[in-house]
Amino acid sequence: MIDDRFLAENPVVQRPPLKFYFDFSSPYSYIASEWVEAVAARHGRRVQWHAILLGATFQAAELRPPSAHPLKGDYSLRDFQRSARFAGLPYTQPPVFPIPTQQAARIFWWLNDLDPARAIAWAHAGLRAYFTRGVLLSDDAARRQLLTESDIDPDAAEAACQNPAYKLRLKAENEAAIAAGVFGAPFFIVDGEPFWGNDRQAQIDRWLASGPFKGLL
Repeated sequence: MIDDRFLAENPVVQRPPLKFYFDFSSPYSYIASEWVEAVAARHGRRVQWHAILLGATFQAAELRPPSAHPLKGDYSLRDFQRSARFAGLPYTQPPVFPIPTQQAARIFWWLNDLDPARAIAWAHAGLRAYFTRGVLLSDDAARRQLLTESDIDPDAAEAACQNPAYKLRLKAENEAAIAAGVFGAPFFIVDGEPFWGNDRQAQIDRWLASGPFKGLL
């Protein structure tokens, strides 16, 4: 059995990454994005970020957004804010919610091809801007301003948005996520085990703590 000492003495053996699926218009994705790296790092794992479109996964799973349901919608709006406060995060319900996020997601995958760290930084910037300042990532002018603030060339980023290759890339990423069983966001896959929702943090932590490559709850 592979143990931690073996891994330390044989750095070529890598622990599998924690796969994190998120949508730029998902409040729970915003909250999870602020803790997922720390949880993974505690257990010697890295995080593989995947920008997806919730609309595609909802359609595949025959689901509707929580906010679209009577009664449940009102509860969800309260829970978004309460969950953020519980996590110690600032949160302001955006003036328009939800919003289309394909442009922000295409920019993520464009940056990911250049440097995954820059893509993660853009994910943080977009999620924080939308859920704390109400920056509408679907608005061209607002998005360009945020790109400039994030030290990303807005012209190059917007060109990537319109590039057929990145339109197809995002479509392929959505299809791959659905094939992997993803039906919402945030969604995590750890050693092949799926976890859905920001409230799975404790279970993911326990799973990672139970042993290299082997999760037990």
